[in-house]
Amino acid sequence: MDRPIELSLEQQFNLRSFETQVAKMSHQEAQEFLLTLYEQMMMRENTYKKLLKHQWGIETGGFAPPQAS
Repeated sequence: MDRPIELSLEQQFNLRSFETQVAKMSHQEAQEFLLTLYEQMMMRENTYKKLLKHQWGIETGGFAPPQAS
């Protein structure tokens, strides 16, 4: 992987649209939005970790896959 990962044209468009929305926010709205966004990013990370652990069969408690008999 010598080439850096780039955004698709659709992602670039969405980024510009997001930039416009953020520019219209007040300072307070932007701070609240950033906190919510960060919380959602952490929740997504936890979801990915849980899904990977489940897929790899290394979960510790919770949704561990059944053992073959």
